[in-house]
Amino acid sequence: MPNMLVVGSVAYDTVDTPSGKNENQLGGSATYFSVASSYLTDVAVVAVVGGDFDPGDRSMLSDRGIDTSGLAQTDGNTFRWSGSYREDLNSAVTLETQLNVFADFAPELGDSHRSLPYLFLANIDPNLQASVLSQMSARPKMVACDTMNLWIDIARPALVSLIAQVDVLMINEAEALQLTERDGVAAAATSLLENGPSAVVIKRGEYGAVVFHRDFTFAVPAYPLVSVVDPTGAGDSFAGGFLGYLSSVDDTGNDAIRRAAVVGSVMASFAVESYGMDRLRSLSASDIDARFNAFVELTRFHPLGGGQGLPVRPQFGN
Repeated sequence: MPNMLVVGSVAYDTVDTPSGKNENQLGGSATYFSVASSYLTDVAVVAVVGGDFDPGDRSMLSDRGIDTSGLAQTDGNTFRWSGSYREDLNSAVTLETQLNVFADFAPELGDSHRSLPYLFLANIDPNLQASVLSQMSARPKMVACDTMNLWIDIARPALVSLIAQVDVLMINEAEALQLTERDGVAAAATSLLENGPSAVVIKRGEYGAVVFHRDFTFAVPAYPLVSVVDPTGAGDSFAGGFLGYLSSVDDTGNDAIRRAAVVGSVMASFAVESYGMDRLRSLSASDIDARFNAFVELTRFHPLGGGQGLPVRPQFGN
């Protein structure tokens, strides 16, 4: 029985990066999220694909224990996106978007999905995100959402209304500044927290992520990879690790959220090591444990003890 629901896109991507070009790879926000979270919890997907969707890709999801009963297949072609990271690995330049069956996507939840305690509203029209939330039979224990600059441009009122209803907003740095019209990340996060959520996770690409919570601020670095192959699914893989961990321990407390941010960074670090799903779908438990422990070591230091202060020279002290 699933413990978490994701509503978003399943797509085929063509990406051009400094490592080369890869065509028609399985992607989409719901795909990356569900595969990343499937290592930690039982997740259900609500999305739409076309008649060209490879049965092997559906089997890959199902074989991981992902509930695909909400993955509708209709006449037409699956959503396709093409982008280039040649100029900047932190930001894709969209070359082509073919919405196809995704253009008419109107998610309808089945009875088995309406009561799930963890919900991720992946990057789709905020009006659709709000519709999904309204279909839940009870308010989930945690609701998180993602968005993008397109919705800030064309659906700002609906997005602002949605943000007021969620627990966690996941947004990248440029989008946070655009949405709030603030000059800095901390100021933008403070403004967003005032709008309703208990936490804002600002994704900063190769610089990691910062959790701005009502009770604390916590920064987690990106794993220092020598080679980044394809950043396409990093943000959704982060979200999958983040929500997947919270779902697995059924804990939304402050300490759990800090650990969830690290788990999110762990999953994102794997996602960017290959094109598409290749690396993310083939991990072992020992791979994940080793990378998590590497993050612990990456950020470990011993605080000063016994009342000891920093050795600031007296002439600069009070």
